[in-house]
Amino acid sequence: MQAKIMKVAVFNTKSYDRTFLTAANVGGQHEFVFFEPHLTLETSVLAAGFPAVCAFVNDCLDAKTLGAIAEKGVRLLALRSAGFNHVDLAAAKDLDLTLLRVPAYSPYSVAEHAVALILSLNRKIHRAYNRVPRRQFRPRWLVGF
Repeated sequence: MQAKIMKVAVFNTKSYDRTFLTAANVGGQHEFVFFEPHLTLETSVLAAGFPAVCAFVNDCLDAKTLGAIAEKGVRLLALRSAGFNHVDLAAAKDLDLTLLRVPAYSPYSVAEHAVALILSLNRKIHRAYNRVPRRQFRPRWLVGF
C-alpha cells in the first residue's frame, strides 16, 4: 500500500529553503509548493486546497489569517522556527489547527554565529560597510588584532 502524499504550501521561501526542503523530502512523502510572499490575510488565498502550510517566523499568523487558512481546508501549520510568539495560539486551538515547530536550534549553529559576530567586530566589517559608499577604502582604521 502506497502512503498518501501531503501537499504543503510553503510560504516566505528563498532559494535555500527550496534546496533544503526538497533534499529533506526523502521518498517524496510531501508535495511542496513554494510561495515567495509572506503568509498574511491577503496571501492566505494561496493556501486553498492545501491540508498543510509551512510558515516562517516573520509570517503573520494572527487570528484572522489562521481563520482564513482554516476556512480553505488547512489543518496543519508547520513552523520553520523555534519561536512561536507570532502565532495566535488561542485562535489556532479554537480552529483545531495542529501546530508544529522546530524544537531548538543546533548549539553548533549558535556557536558558529557567535564566532562570526566576534570576527566581524574584530575585522570592523560594520565600519568598512559604511565606508564603501563614500569610497573610503583606506584600511588604516579597519585592521583587527
